[in-house]
Amino acid sequence: MNLDASILITNTHIVPMTKEADRIENGYIYIQSGKIEAVGVGEYPKEYTAADKIIDGEGMIAIPGLINAHTHTPMSILRGYADDLPLMKWLNEIWAVEDRMTHEDMYWASMLSMAEMIKSGTTTFADMYFGMQRIATGVEQSGLRAILAQGIIEGKQNTDDQLASSVSLVLNWHNAANGRIQTMLCPHAPYTCSPETIKKIIVQAERLDVGIHTHLAETRDELRIISERYNRTPIKLMEEVGLFSRHVIAAHGVHLTPEEILILKQRNVGIIHNPKSNMKLASGVAPITDLVKADVAVGLGTDGSASNNVLDMFEEMRFASFLQKVTLEDPTALPAYTTLQLATSLGAQAVGLNKDIGTIEIGKKADITLVDLQSTHTTPVNNVESQLVYAAKAADVAYTIVDGQVLYENGNLLTIDEEAVRWHIAQIKEKLL
Repeated sequence: MNLDASILITNTHIVPMTKEADRIENGYIYIQSGKIEAVGVGEYPKEYTAADKIIDGEGMIAIPGLINAHTHTPMSILRGYADDLPLMKWLNEIWAVEDRMTHEDMYWASMLSMAEMIKSGTTTFADMYFGMQRIATGVEQSGLRAILAQGIIEGKQNTDDQLASSVSLVLNWHNAANGRIQTMLCPHAPYTCSPETIKKIIVQAERLDVGIHTHLAETRDELRIISERYNRTPIKLMEEVGLFSRHVIAAHGVHLTPEEILILKQRNVGIIHNPKSNMKLASGVAPITDLVKADVAVGLGTDGSASNNVLDMFEEMRFASFLQKVTLEDPTALPAYTTLQLATSLGAQAVGLNKDIGTIEIGKKADITLVDLQSTHTTPVNNVESQLVYAAKAADVAYTIVDGQVLYENGNLLTIDEEAVRWHIAQIKEKLL
């Protein structure tokens, strides 16, 4: 990739996600060396015509690249494998297959997920899985931005060995690929890691100065298990253990009390909402409206393909908004602009990258998604945010740009050989399933 390349995007509608009133019609964006150098309206400086690439954005909407803040990329090989089961039974079915997966299997399955995300406008994802060092090579090749965490589950292997592997990931890959790869440590969940193990993980996170990615307060079964073991809720237990002394990405946050929401706010925990996965596994409805009102950093994630079953952030936005509306019986709950924030600016805050991404502003990393709203299902455009959240589809993405590099252009993946990925997936499926 040419890291010094320049791109001029012209004649486009820009939704920068800085403020709702900051929308720009007939605007331009100039990108140089991976960063946004200029954002303006109307005529652009003549010197920008010397850009290495000029994109005519007529009929398109430029938004910050979508952030999938919680997923498990190798689970694409398990798409549709153990459907229609409750979480704990589903996990046992999934784990039985995962135990047979090699790191090479995980690499190709993650590449399938990355191809899907690039084609649907996702530019950053936060991943939790095993074999993460091999997956990191895929991220480097794909051009995506990622936050990678090697999962730790007590009982699967020696816990100290798992932690050593997680630390190795951080040492080898943190800030790699021109800074596109960040790393975290990862206790899978309070019900799969004891407080003693979590404390060991916290010590290493402090030593390495990295955050922590975990599942938290996902199901009523989790609440029951933690209550029986420790006479606490998952949030209260993690507060006592000291987990929130680090920056934490906490996936799900479905079952929360008002007191726990206050703890999450005070501790700057990023809660990642996974509406489709929560609905499919019947985990419950997260109090996203209350979390947003309390000024908690809330992001949006797809979870893995085994529980979703797609990695489409447009679908995720739509389900997130509709789920709040129908649950609260309030059509004004989680409006379109706020929902778009969960997938961009608020999502960046939740994963701790808001200084670099999440908005279209001068000086930010050039992570931009261009969405073509000229299809029949997006015509006419009476309200841009409404069309993006309530009408647009993954197939409407025209360009995906990360770090100033075009990864996807009008139906063409530029960094991943999709045919090769499909061939390998067919072989792996035959072997595993």
